Amino acid sequence: MLHSTAPGNIGNALITAACFVVVIAGMRLATPILVPFLLAMFIAVVLSPVLFWMRSIKLPLWLSILVLALGLCLFGLLITLLLGTSLNEFLQNLPSYQEKLKQRTTSILDWSAAIGLDFSQSVIAEYINPGLAIQMAANVFTRLSNVLTNAFFILLTAVFILLELTGLTNKIILAMERPQKTLAFLDAFTSSVNRYLSIKTLVSLGTGLSITLFLHLVGVDFPILWGVLAFFLNYVPNIGSIIAAIPPVLLAFIQLGSLSALITALGFMAVNVIIGNLIEPKFMGQRLGLSTLVVFLSLVFWGWVLGPVGMLLSVPLTMIVKIALENSEETRWVAVLLGPGLKE
Repeated sequence: MLHSTAPGNIGNALITAACFVVVIAGMRLATPILVPFLLAMFIAVVLSPVLFWMRSIKLPLWLSILVLALGLCLFGLLITLLLGTSLNEFLQNLPSYQEKLKQRTTSILDWSAAIGLDFSQSVIAEYINPGLAIQMAANVFTRLSNVLTNAFFILLTAVFILLELTGLTNKIILAMERPQKTLAFLDAFTSSVNRYLSIKTLVSLGTGLSITLFLHLVGVDFPILWGVLAFFLNYVPNIGSIIAAIPPVLLAFIQLGSLSALITALGFMAVNVIIGNLIEPKFMGQRLGLSTLVVFLSLVFWGWVLGPVGMLLSVPLTMIVKIALENSEETRWVAVLLGPGLKE
């Protein structure tokens, strides 16, 4: 009996692995279409409680959708105004910033050689290039700007999804033989994602405002730009706040010198410790239901598949997978492995 079932189990595992590879390859090829759709879907999920609340106070459906659409347009316009001028000016000054950074790095190497610490400049240039951090920040902003060019498609898709949500319950009841299980799954998914995104958005907003104010007081160029970057990258778990700190610290080093760069780094550290390690865990608690390792690996995986937007949505996407696995007896053990340990 053992010999007859073992090949079948191996075959099923190989088929599952092959299907997984095909799906992931398809997702990578479909990234230009998939990314705007995923953004629209998560926007609709976040706004769905507002829509249902407006419907509960007898507001007409068309008026509720119109209010949400106008709110999204105003938010997009605000982001565009905040990023537009600053981003263009930053990109124009990028070559001069990189050149100044190279000069300051050369000065530090000369000073270290004078006191007996002789480092090879060629090795430093080959393996350590601080200018790449500023270039990386510019690339992130450019990629996000490219996503915003699909703003009309994202808005329209989100509106249609919200329209479908209002009648989704009745459709499931009519279409499914056991609709209660499907409705329970959808309720678990939407409530989990809504809790996570609402708390994370408020925390990210506080982080972005704090960073903007702090950098303005220090005198670093484009404080609003770096505040917006901190806002978006705060959605990236574990390393987002570190990545957000590198470009403004280097810019403070270029503009104002080593002491200001140190103060800027300490300011980022203070904001992340207070907000990220004290305030956010108090409200977030164990609501994610994901282990720290899974959160980090999901960041790497979804970032590889979908790019920067995949990094922003890595936790919600992994939560979808976990909730789906929990609803099957055969895959529940995988959901348990994805969850936090007993000590967490």
